Amino acid sequence: MNKKISLFSLGLLVVAAIDSIRNFPSAALFGSQLIFFFTISAILFLIPVALVSAELSATFPEKGGVYNWVRTAFGEKWAMVAIWLQWINTMVWYPAMLSFIAGIAAYLINPDLVQNKAYLVSCILITFWTLTLINLRGLHVSARVNSVCGLIGTIFPMLFLIALGAAWVIGGHPLQIHLDARSMIPSFSSWEGWVSLIAIMASFLGMELSGVHVNDVENPQKNFPKAILLSAAFILVSMMLGSLSIAAVIPVQEINLVSGVMQVFTDFFDIFCLAPLIPVLALLIVVGSVGGMINWLISPAKGLLHAAEFGFLPPLFTRKNRHGVAQNILLGQAILVSIFCLVFLLVPGVNAFYWFLTALSTQLYMMMYMLMFLAGLRLHHKYTNRPKVFKIPGNDVGMWSICLLGLLGCLATVAVGFLPPEHVDVGGPVHYASMIAIGNLLALAPLVLFFLHKRYYRAA
Repeated sequence: MNKKISLFSLGLLVVAAIDSIRNFPSAALFGSQLIFFFTISAILFLIPVALVSAELSATFPEKGGVYNWVRTAFGEKWAMVAIWLQWINTMVWYPAMLSFIAGIAAYLINPDLVQNKAYLVSCILITFWTLTLINLRGLHVSARVNSVCGLIGTIFPMLFLIALGAAWVIGGHPLQIHLDARSMIPSFSSWEGWVSLIAIMASFLGMELSGVHVNDVENPQKNFPKAILLSAAFILVSMMLGSLSIAAVIPVQEINLVSGVMQVFTDFFDIFCLAPLIPVLALLIVVGSVGGMINWLISPAKGLLHAAEFGFLPPLFTRKNRHGVAQNILLGQAILVSIFCLVFLLVPGVNAFYWFLTALSTQLYMMMYMLMFLAGLRLHHKYTNRPKVFKIPGNDVGMWSICLLGLLGCLATVAVGFLPPEHVDVGGPVHYASMIAIGNLLALAPLVLFFLHKRYYRAA
């Protein structure tokens, strides 16, 4: 019998997968306007995802997460589309995240190693394969590792940074931002404001990932919605206050992300005469980032396992080890990511390629969320007599309002994803939009093979 994970461990699993100190400097660039951006992003995305995930997991406490929700609402084919979108977007996200971890680790040894591709490749492959081996030991082991990494590498340093910002304000030091209505409301006369909004929304991706663990949670109908809602509240408050701390202490013109995230934190700690703690913070960021990736490895893989069990993938991918883990999916995933990371690091024009992968990954994920919101609406009306430990307030009006807000946020993100960034040479607006469209088509193309395999599977 598999061990159950507690409410606390599940909450940390969600927080560590989404919340991160690395997002503070980029959000701080918005200055006092970040309060507006975080609030709108929460209304259009974070809160809808959290509430819909909570109601669906409480109403359908069977395994499967997004796959099970969409299958129950629209059938197996649309469920396969949803879980494939959730899985394939992580394939284009891993290289960026692993490169970030390798870069921060290099800061602890020798910053010049960031330019050494042999070091980057070695660090990335060792990190990813180590996390894969941890996940092969079972969810209770990976949840324990995640809990430790989440506390040490995410929550503790995050609270410390927020405390420093509070001390700066309480101490009467001059603030680098103005907290008045005129300064806090941005102008949307250009696309730059919309792109800023979408950038913050994209930092909230992944809230629903824990849905695949519903059968591994103690008392899931009660604890799962509670963990989702508490995690969402903590993520929103911590990201807003942490970003405000940096924005209030460091002038916006000195927040230079080109020189690296650690340079921003170095400037921040120098102001407080805490320079000796910089290596400690770098180590904690590495620990927190590694812990956060655990859920990103196992959750989409578990969703893909359910699709394999319904015949969309060969039987090879349904096999589990003695810990109940779909080992062939995890190992196949690790091989693909290793190849993809090598391509990512060895191609010229890494910055443009990095931006392209980030935009493509976000668009794919938002399409999955649209299916989830539509499934939430259908299931809300289809299963009116099913017991619900948690329900979105407002009954039908509340559910429709929340889902429509979420759909609006997703559509806006997909639309803005076709706009080229001003600070990266991507070959012009038409070329960039064409590449994004082709990328989406290539990512969705394997679904044809899965549907053909399913037809053959049934015929056999």
